[in-house]
Amino acid sequence: MSATDDTLVRAKGLTMRYGAKRAVDDVSFAIPKGRVVGLLGHNGAGKTTLMKALVGLASTEGELSVLGLDPRRQRTELLQQACYIPDVAILPRWARVNDLVTLMSRMHPRFSAERARALLRRTSVDPKAKVKTLSKGMMVQAHLALIASIDARLMILDEPTLGLDVLSRKAFYEMLIDEWCDGERSVLISTHQVEEIESLLSDVLMLNEGKLVLSISLEDMDRRFVALSHDAAVADQMAAAHPLLRYRTGPGSGGNAAIFDGEPPPQVQALGQRMRPSLVDLFVALTRKPELDRQHF
Repeated sequence: MSATDDTLVRAKGLTMRYGAKRAVDDVSFAIPKGRVVGLLGHNGAGKTTLMKALVGLASTEGELSVLGLDPRRQRTELLQQACYIPDVAILPRWARVNDLVTLMSRMHPRFSAERARALLRRTSVDPKAKVKTLSKGMMVQAHLALIASIDARLMILDEPTLGLDVLSRKAFYEMLIDEWCDGERSVLISTHQVEEIESLLSDVLMLNEGKLVLSISLEDMDRRFVALSHDAAVADQMAAAHPLLRYRTGPGSGGNAAIFDGEPPPQVQALGQRMRPSLVDLFVALTRKPELDRQHF
């Protein structure tokens, strides 16, 4: 499958198995250029497995094209144009940061040492420091500076800020958006810090037990899903309209809300006030188990 348009990733009927278990189950989606895509799912939903498939680290069934290439058969060519930071990414502790810049210059034909040094100047990382002396936040920022210095078209990040404090996470995403996203490149980010990155995203993919339950732009999401805040007095009437989810609008606020897929009937809308559903609440609505329904009433 070759890319003849602006689509960087195209999957159709993608399935991945571990023995009898389908870790990714008949998934289809596309990622155009210039997008920041959030990949959301509970632990074990298939996020890391899917990301490994995109960079040719796992066998697949179905159709998969990344940058117009087959990730398994054309992996060397693919990795000249795609970057991947796994959730267990480790830099060699014995090396100095400057040594890694030199090493990358020799290993990757599309790596810019000049750009790497410029990006490192945006951080608190001392280029002369050894990796083993860096804090976890500094190490993650150094890793991003190295990866973002590759002239690539697609970046894949698996829980890139796991374990970092809020300031380090903010610095990481600021550098990612400011220095790498340019309207042509795309980023796929798997994270549990949904609230922190929602404002950065253009699209979202949601996985639940290996199945894709949502693939949508945030613009279309706002048009499709409706949340209504309402008083407790009309809770039973709201529940009778079968919303995707009912929940509290905030700790201590006493307010209630319900999310609907599509426009609720006018008589239901008259019971509450329309509001924008958060990505977190929509995620809960689409991936919760019925027996664990999150209804705070």
